[in-house]
Amino acid sequence: MKLVSWNVNGLRACVKKGFSEYFADMNADIFCIQETKLQEGQISLELEGYQQYWNYAIKKGYSGTAVFTKQEPLSVKYGLGTEEGEPEGRILTLEFENFFLVNVYTPNSQRDLARLKFRLDWEDRILCHVKELDQKKPVILCGDLNVAHNEIDLRNPKPNKGNSGFTDEERMKMTDFLASGFVDSYRYLYPDKEGAYTWWSYMNKVRERNIGWRIDYFIVSEKLISHIHEAEIHCDIMGSDHCPVVLDMDIN
Repeated sequence: MKLVSWNVNGLRACVKKGFSEYFADMNADIFCIQETKLQEGQISLELEGYQQYWNYAIKKGYSGTAVFTKQEPLSVKYGLGTEEGEPEGRILTLEFENFFLVNVYTPNSQRDLARLKFRLDWEDRILCHVKELDQKKPVILCGDLNVAHNEIDLRNPKPNKGNSGFTDEERMKMTDFLASGFVDSYRYLYPDKEGAYTWWSYMNKVRERNIGWRIDYFIVSEKLISHIHEAEIHCDIMGSDHCPVVLDMDIN
């Protein structure tokens, strides 16, 4: 089974920059996107052979997630079933026969950390949700988690210490998440690989010089470790300030 996750930073713009071609080339079993930045009816994707599930933000041109899957899920849950944070369309949970898939777009704490508390509370609710799912069957969580977990996960850790996406609080939430029975699939396979990034600023030549952050993940239940074949970062794929991440597993 091949799974892809990509923060497209505006799907309508990304479609004009090669999204459809990449989607076809990958022929993924499940393809997840974040930051769709659209509402229902604003785009029509012809994805033959795929079921489409969308969670739109109420605010126009903001946030949003979607999952495209060849296999029809047993159930689909939009959000977490709580009012707080639900209008932003940040989470989709699909149940399949042998696993749950959770597609997430984690809130950014903002440059002045004005939204840090909201984000940390949201992290607690996501962990609670995923742990409850994991008691029933294994979980595959993917998406833009808006945190570089360790210093190896960004080019310039020292000057970014305390900045949004690299605060001690956000990093600790990721540590706690993984300690609760989950594995960062990429770091499991490549614990010491440097320069592996998934997001780059739009500033001049930043991506060209690979001054980036790894903030997009596939995280899986520990019980799925033996099922992981490969985890990839497709940093050569343009169309967004993020690049796609890919997970190959033998689960279906």
